[in-house]
Amino acid sequence: MPIVGFADVYSPRKILDDPSFRILGQNEKPSPDANIAAFYNPKHEIHLVEKPRPQPGPGQVLVHVRSTGICGSDVHFWKHGRIGDSMVVTDECGSGHESAGEVAEVGEGVTQWKIGDRVAIEAGVPCSKPSCDYCRVGRYNACPDVVFFSTPPFHGTLTRWHLHPAEWLHHLPDSVSFEEGSLCEPLAVALAGIERCGLRLGDPTLICGAGPIGLMSLLSARAAGAEPIVITDLFKNRLDFAKKLVPGVRTVLIERGSAPKESAEIIKAAADGAVKLAIECTGIESSVHTAIYSTQFGGKVFIIGVGKNEQVFPFMHLSANEIDVSFQYRYANQYPKAIRLVAGGLINVKPLVTHRFKLEDAVSAFHVAADPLQGAIKVQIQD
Repeated sequence: MPIVGFADVYSPRKILDDPSFRILGQNEKPSPDANIAAFYNPKHEIHLVEKPRPQPGPGQVLVHVRSTGICGSDVHFWKHGRIGDSMVVTDECGSGHESAGEVAEVGEGVTQWKIGDRVAIEAGVPCSKPSCDYCRVGRYNACPDVVFFSTPPFHGTLTRWHLHPAEWLHHLPDSVSFEEGSLCEPLAVALAGIERCGLRLGDPTLICGAGPIGLMSLLSARAAGAEPIVITDLFKNRLDFAKKLVPGVRTVLIERGSAPKESAEIIKAAADGAVKLAIECTGIESSVHTAIYSTQFGGKVFIIGVGKNEQVFPFMHLSANEIDVSFQYRYANQYPKAIRLVAGGLINVKPLVTHRFKLEDAVSAFHVAADPLQGAIKVQIQD
């Protein structure tokens, strides 16, 4: 039985106005079996809260969240309080959208799930109404009424008990761990990029940025047959990690403050020529310029990274070289593919997890994820 009006169903006021909702003190231990979660607020504070355990209604499933990864956007909302003008932290807001878990309860009309089923949680829930053009044609990432858990004002999945529409859960095979299931979310981002950029077997490819999305893109590009692949970053330890992850990748350390054209010459030397495709995963203007200058005539620069609201591009270089520039917003129709690739062994996401914390220690996990000196690639919180 489908449910409609997701924005009302998952309104944060239902949590914040509940008398059982409370913010825990800095050294306060949560009650045993309490529904705890990691929240941030407009004061740039990160803390644990106790909130009510929800009851599933028609078409809903209560999931015991077993594993959640911390995304860069989670840290950004905590530290900066906003991404752009439409995603702004205005109240206490729950974090997390990279999650997998176990079905704990099912609501009326739910027949495809039973207690104990292992699931990955797709955090972006569109309206799914026939009147929505984007949902109807399958580009539901553009749904104007989407509820994306952890994007303000909606609370995230970094909690013990999370309520979710049954249709937006994905079965995990026994061979795929909860940790791998949670990593299917950033993998979905990378796979959407690989699909939309049109990468083909043997395409010389550049990946800018060796953070989690850059590394997921590296794994995906290798699985798709890109060759050679060059990956860049400002930090040598991340490039060393990329080399261990995909030994055949060619790495280029970008010197901070270097001119994009100079960096592009180094990249082209590493790639034995200009690349056909550049996948930009940082959103930083200078890195976008470097990607453009590294790309051959008729090639493509595909931008996954998010950056400042307005940027300057080398317009005439793009025009005179017929270089296409494309962008990506979240993902659609990628979760089943991500799970198949992980289950089939074509993409191994396990090495990306460098730090693990218990749910009760989620605040410490955020501090590690936010500190570049800690060397974290992907921080996981488990329960």
